[in-house]
Amino acid sequence: MALLSLNAVRKSFGTRTVLDGLDFAIEPRARVGIVGANGSGKSTLLRLLAGLDDPDAGTAVRRRGNTVSFLPQHPLGDERTPIETVLAARPDLVELDVELTRLTEQLGSPALASNLEKMARVLRRQEELLERWETLGGPSIEGRARATLLDVGIEAADLGLPTTALSGGQRKLIALAACLAQDPDILLLDEPEAHLDAVGRSLLERLLARFDGAAVLVSHDRYLLDETVSEIASLDRGRIRMWAGNYSAYALARELELQRQQQQFVTQQKEIERLEEAIRRFQDWAHRVVDERHIKQARNKQRQIDRMEKVERPVLERRRIALRLHAHQRGGQRVFELRHVGVQFGDDVVLADLELTVMHGERVGFVGANGAGKSVLLKTVVGELEPTEGEVWVGPSIKIGYLAQDQETLDPESTPLETVRLSHRCSEGEAVSLLMKFLFPYEQVRRANRLLSGGERTRLQLLLLMLAGPNLLVLDEPTNHLDIESVEALEAALEEFDGTVAVISHDRYFLDRIVDRIVEVEGGEAHAYDGGYSDWFERSSTRGDRAAVGARSGL
Repeated sequence: MALLSLNAVRKSFGTRTVLDGLDFAIEPRARVGIVGANGSGKSTLLRLLAGLDDPDAGTAVRRRGNTVSFLPQHPLGDERTPIETVLAARPDLVELDVELTRLTEQLGSPALASNLEKMARVLRRQEELLERWETLGGPSIEGRARATLLDVGIEAADLGLPTTALSGGQRKLIALAACLAQDPDILLLDEPEAHLDAVGRSLLERLLARFDGAAVLVSHDRYLLDETVSEIASLDRGRIRMWAGNYSAYALARELELQRQQQQFVTQQKEIERLEEAIRRFQDWAHRVVDERHIKQARNKQRQIDRMEKVERPVLERRRIALRLHAHQRGGQRVFELRHVGVQFGDDVVLADLELTVMHGERVGFVGANGAGKSVLLKTVVGELEPTEGEVWVGPSIKIGYLAQDQETLDPESTPLETVRLSHRCSEGEAVSLLMKFLFPYEQVRRANRLLSGGERTRLQLLLLMLAGPNLLVLDEPTNHLDIESVEALEAALEEFDGTVAVISHDRYFLDRIVDRIVEVEGGEAHAYDGGYSDWFERSSTRGDRAAVGARSGL
């Protein structure tokens, strides 16, 4: 029996139908990877499975007693520490703790001492709750929370910091630890690889391998899907189709099926053309010579066409975003300089005495482990953070286009249509046309930005960059949440871009194709190396253990 199932589920947002008659079941110990284009409804599907949203039609059936944990795309930071965040994931233990505290206070009340019968009832209740507390692991919960956080790669020094002070990758790992603390039967992961470096992704693979329950993950990382799943659920036009095997097996099977479908479609179209020609011929003869046989033969041929089970024309290549990046002006030869820059949060030194010069036309890739300070470095360049020491100099003719890692530059309450018209003077019709070229359906352009998927928000940011025409692109993990087709469109656009690019990425293939200089951020310092990622990796591996270099690089 399935642990959790969706039956004939339909879900719409306004006039846009995302899921349409979808059936999906999660079996015990399943390992399912959900793939599909951005905006196809993958995150919506996970939220329905998690019980965070209700379907407009159809049913969600969950086996009694099952615990479902959900890892969102964008775990947000707050003032709680990592340990407090994990402990908050166990409200059952928090409630027991509150009740036990209340009973302890009650037992200390002088009024209870004179009522032995009531005291006995309170003691029995306390004993029951203590037994439940111990069964659920209450006495060791804080130790286990700490151990889980260390297990997922959070450094001991970071356990006392508020999660707002940590990187996106660290917040993702903390949210994963909180999910695991719930001892779930089903783990639902929405793009768990986003913001994670190679060490984090390796840890994720190992955690999934050890996990005893069922796991369902939405991911655009082909390698993660190859290593962790045994089934692929392809979501297209509101429905799911299951494929056996990992992503590579799915990609091969799908390609072969598309080729067969294309052959069948061509063959059928030729047969339909032959029959239609015969119909025209018989109809022509029937007009010239009154003969009932010609009319009957024409009708028989038409019936043959009508009775055919029509083969749909296969979609051999999905539409891609119409991204064209061109600088409105060239800008100076020196683009920006970091002059003895240091950044410190309280006693935590993130960057120290950094020096870096970037010239016009360079493609610089910033690599390093999560929390090394890559995003902090780029935020000083775009002016979002003031360095605590040193100076950031940006050329006077330099216009910066910034794509933020967590899309915080987008107003969550605005709509894509309002966002485009606010940044680019144009008519409503022109704005809608631009959004549709970036694969936003007409009915979606008036939805709030907060309702968009991660990939849709990234596409919206890329459209804004295209319209702004900057000569310096500062991109913080731009491939996160994008489907494969959109990543390839971004790569092609950056190759033709005539300005300067500074980019953080954990995608080795993206870096190899785009950058010509690597800046490694480690231990508060930054070291620049000429060449692409593979060149840098090969040179670095000759100076030490390759695995250690990979861990440092964050790739």
